[in-house]
Amino acid sequence: MVKLSAPLNSKFAYSKARKVVNKVLPQNTNLRSHLVLLITFVSVLVVMQFGWSNARGTALERMVVDEMTVKPSAWLIARITPDIAVHAIGSHLSAPGGGINILNGCDGMDVVLLLVAALLVAPIPVHCRLSGIFVGAGLIYLFNQARIIALFYSYRTDKSMFNILHGMIAPILLILIAGLFFVIWIGLNNRDLKNQL
Repeated sequence: MVKLSAPLNSKFAYSKARKVVNKVLPQNTNLRSHLVLLITFVSVLVVMQFGWSNARGTALERMVVDEMTVKPSAWLIARITPDIAVHAIGSHLSAPGGGINILNGCDGMDVVLLLVAALLVAPIPVHCRLSGIFVGAGLIYLFNQARIIALFYSYRTDKSMFNILHGMIAPILLILIAGLFFVIWIGLNNRDLKNQL
């Protein structure tokens, strides 16, 4: 376990980023404030990704992958096509004729963490950040479940389509969905903030 000397929060990362930028750029520039936000975002994202990568093989990873990702996917596939005897076995969607293994990285957490880091440094009120994290994570979860189901069926029917979906199309779509959600959420909350003033 790694011990860090400072608390892992966005205020700490923001203050460190501001100190770095103050040395490089003159005070009161628009570029300067954007650079501080960018450095803070990257710092928060790196810390969260580091934490999640260190969760490999732990009860937390098994809960996210096995319980929250694989089991609901198996349940949905069984409802869509009851003639496929699919079972959730750990991180594996097992069925006669082929199944898939859901690994750390296929669970959508990397995209959730990307969105969380962006919302934590966004210039909106804290309650909007928290509700955005909750709604956005739920949205990404639903699209990731759809992605896993599509990967399951494509693996069984067309392995070349599976490779394209798995390696390129589905990850890009998840990131685009997260980015679109972020832009819409920030726009809605900035408009609400302006209306209150």
